Amino acid sequence: MNLEAHLGTLTQTAGNIAPWRPRLYAPVEPEQRSALTELLESGVVDSVHDTFADQLAELLSARRPDWRPDADELAVAVTDHLGSRPPAEYGTWAWYAWSRQLVHVLPPAEHRELRQSRNRYKITAEEQNLLSRKTVAVVGLSVGAASAVTLAQEGVGDRFRLADFDHLSLSNLNRLRASVADVGLPKVVIAARQMYEIDPYLDITVWPEGLTEENTDAFLAGGGRTDLLVEECDDMFLKVHVRERARALGIPVLMETNERGMLDVERFDLEPERPLLHGLLQGVAAAGVKAMSTREKLPHLLRILGQDEPSERLVSSLVETGKTISSWPQLASGVSLGAALVTDTARRLLLGQFTASGRYFVDPGTLIREGAETSLTPAEPTSEPTAEVASPPLLLLPPPPPSNAGATLGEEGIRRLVAHGIQAPSGGNSQPWQFIAHDEALDCRVDAAQPQTLLDFEGCATHLAIGAAVENIHLAAQASGWACHVQYFPTPADPGLVCRLTFSSAADVPRPALFDWIEHRTTNRSPGPVRPLVESHAAALTDCATESGARLHLVTDRDQLDEMGRVLGAGDRLRILSPQLHRDMMNELRWDPEETRRTRDGIDVATLGFDDVDLAGLRLARQWPGLAFVRRIGGGKAFEESAGKALAASSAVGCLTIPGKGPHAFVNGGRALQRLWLTATSLGLGFQPHTSLLYLFARVEGGSETGLDATETDVLRTLHTRFTAIIPGKPDEAELMLFRLSYASPPTTRSLRRTVDSVLQFGGPPSRSRA
Repeated sequence: MNLEAHLGTLTQTAGNIAPWRPRLYAPVEPEQRSALTELLESGVVDSVHDTFADQLAELLSARRPDWRPDADELAVAVTDHLGSRPPAEYGTWAWYAWSRQLVHVLPPAEHRELRQSRNRYKITAEEQNLLSRKTVAVVGLSVGAASAVTLAQEGVGDRFRLADFDHLSLSNLNRLRASVADVGLPKVVIAARQMYEIDPYLDITVWPEGLTEENTDAFLAGGGRTDLLVEECDDMFLKVHVRERARALGIPVLMETNERGMLDVERFDLEPERPLLHGLLQGVAAAGVKAMSTREKLPHLLRILGQDEPSERLVSSLVETGKTISSWPQLASGVSLGAALVTDTARRLLLGQFTASGRYFVDPGTLIREGAETSLTPAEPTSEPTAEVASPPLLLLPPPPPSNAGATLGEEGIRRLVAHGIQAPSGGNSQPWQFIAHDEALDCRVDAAQPQTLLDFEGCATHLAIGAAVENIHLAAQASGWACHVQYFPTPADPGLVCRLTFSSAADVPRPALFDWIEHRTTNRSPGPVRPLVESHAAALTDCATESGARLHLVTDRDQLDEMGRVLGAGDRLRILSPQLHRDMMNELRWDPEETRRTRDGIDVATLGFDDVDLAGLRLARQWPGLAFVRRIGGGKAFEESAGKALAASSAVGCLTIPGKGPHAFVNGGRALQRLWLTATSLGLGFQPHTSLLYLFARVEGGSETGLDATETDVLRTLHTRFTAIIPGKPDEAELMLFRLSYASPPTTRSLRRTVDSVLQFGGPPSRSRA
């Protein structure tokens, strides 16, 4: 037998009967196990592809992203998952007759879970489940084949209807993803095979005779109305006819034209009277199109393609079709782009996230060209904490003249006192104080220009900060031989006037030891060595609190510290995923040296102790829209990690409380806090506040939940219960400050402060107190 004759006996004639749907076998069913055995014994199977163990191992790992098992642990997990079932009988065997391959895959739910796991969170699990119940019909499998395959790949739809009468030709391979071995096969068969090779559990129906007037309604609504029609056919009559029926049935239509990334969306489901093709046909119906000659159709075709702004290649293609080229040219890049546009739009349309009709362009030739490049923000350098170019030393006050009971401080003395006062800590380094000097007094006021924040419940954080500033002034005055007399809220009708300080000569007042540490007190966010708190240090801190009229609760037990880390971490997560709290937090951060020096308040991000990765994450978290989605999907566990790590590198956690409630208690508490912090500094202890949760607890317990939703309130109540299991509270006490203590090396730079002149005014006599 010669070569030609021999080849002739082996050549298969492609036709509409070519297999396109895999046969599925579930060996757990006895009948299907027998059928699978018969298939294997028949000799038609060329290869068996069984990566089932790898698939199952990947599934188990995907369910636990933070799990890093070794090979033995993973093998044990796979065995446990299988239970008593033999691996060969678990899942499904898919027989692909066209390639003579038998493939072992996971059961339907697990196959979908793993295959679509990399979609998350571009598509949430809930969204994916909703999409899995959708039916998509695709007409025209040249451009449409890429769309159908991409829709299946992304999980946009589970049931598909494919219609095209045409067979693959060699010239189609310039844009269709197929093999030369597929030439001559129906295009619907090729598309269905590719989709089933991605997911053997799809439900696909093919219409190899193509779309006709007679079968259009069955195609669109037989067995249930399709949820979306992707129309990519070449015949103008069918374009109009299928739209008429889609409009009558309330089915939305997408069409991508492979010209300048043009996508048409027609929401007949929402607009039942919408003109076909946006009215570009000028009212011409399908029957009218059917009666037109090819020449008569041309003006309507040009209007559909956008005759007012055609690409130069479109014009030449129209002129040369039938002359130097035989058909309408299309490119693989355009087909791939069209598939992306159709799939992305279909997903959002089916999820109810996109409701508009219209024509849209994603034209690479316009978007990517000389002069159209996007201006990029230069990479922000990893900056060192911003410090003063030459930080002036804090100067002592001039001592009072000997035997001069009527001595006054003078303006310079007041300035030096305020310079010490403003070294006090404040929430978010907000520095919420203003000072007004009179002939005989220094008034300490709330800075009315400060924005209100959700954490500053009833001004507690503001009053705490002012109390700390008052304590610094008190220490500075005593260090120079001046007595400082503090009058709290001297004018009841003016609650913004927190304290009035007066000074007198007191040469016999001993110099307070804590004064020397005012310049050194700072927030220390560095992790410390894991070592216990020295007993004498714990005693010194406890005594300091007691002497100040406050109470200190220290937590040193490692299990309790770990639990506190989890509580604080959950609080951090809530804070960054709550719209108002997130806004307040981002407003208090200073993102570059220029902003830090300009405002001289807030928290310089370079002082947070973050590495480049964490700092990049913080900058990403600056944008609320992305976090809003994280919140919606219940994500954000990563935001809980920082607090846990910080407490794991701590020697203790402390909570300072004071008897009473309200502004007066917090001002007194601020003085006690400052003395405690200075004491910790003198002992070589790093001190880092973690107070936001305390103020949120106070807000919720006080019944003022403005700015928090019901879910956030419930979370805070749960966290408060866990918190009080570690640090029991007293109903008659105010919780002032929660902080961690460590033996970390001191930071080299402190946060900047506004200048004395910006917070101090000199005025006339003080206003008189009124009862």
